[in-house]
Amino acid sequence: MTTETATRVRILVVDDEPSIVDYISLGLRYEGFEVGSAGDGRQAMQTWKDFRPDLVVLDRMLPDRDGLSVCRELRALSEVPVLMLSARGEVEDRVEGLQCGADDYLPKPFKFEELLARIQALLRRTGRHNDRLLRYADLELDPSTRRLRKSGESIELTAREFDLLETLMRRPTQVLTREQLLSQLWGFDFEGNTNVVEVHISSLRQKLSDTDRTLIRTVRSVGYALGG
Repeated sequence: MTTETATRVRILVVDDEPSIVDYISLGLRYEGFEVGSAGDGRQAMQTWKDFRPDLVVLDRMLPDRDGLSVCRELRALSEVPVLMLSARGEVEDRVEGLQCGADDYLPKPFKFEELLARIQALLRRTGRHNDRLLRYADLELDPSTRRLRKSGESIELTAREFDLLETLMRRPTQVLTREQLLSQLWGFDFEGNTNVVEVHISSLRQKLSDTDRTLIRTVRSVGYALGG
């Protein structure tokens, strides 16, 4: 069973559409973030003061005031990273959002994987990571320092091997398809050899002494899972 320590990164989601708030919040909580939410600008500012998030996902179109004015107020009070969402995706709209203080701008509709990648990129820039210490069996993985220990001994991994193991450790016993791993770790437009996942899994097993393949389990014709 995976255990985690360290303070979780807090993210405030501001959108007047409950379905979008639920969609984003569910995904972020699954990734281990602590999530707060607000449905309008007034509530957003109050929640920001009470919740003190590490990052704000802010919709541009809100019922009481637009997201641009909320962003300006946030920027006047804090350097908290702001990722702005909007159905308006023209170049001038994105420029306006960035000029008002947003750190990034993502047009709707969007895929959660891209939203997550942008959030993680912003957190890396500010030095604030969702840096829980992950443990499974005799493995201990630290995302903030990118170090792995097995039974207390350090194990050197390549960057891609580390990302692959971290992905598996964040979802213990869950079967992840090769397509999911390719999409998340190599990108949506990856056009290389799809055997790249198998190659990295094999390398991980060798470094983890997983000779009987029980630590990283193969689910035939589907994908891989950590334990289970």
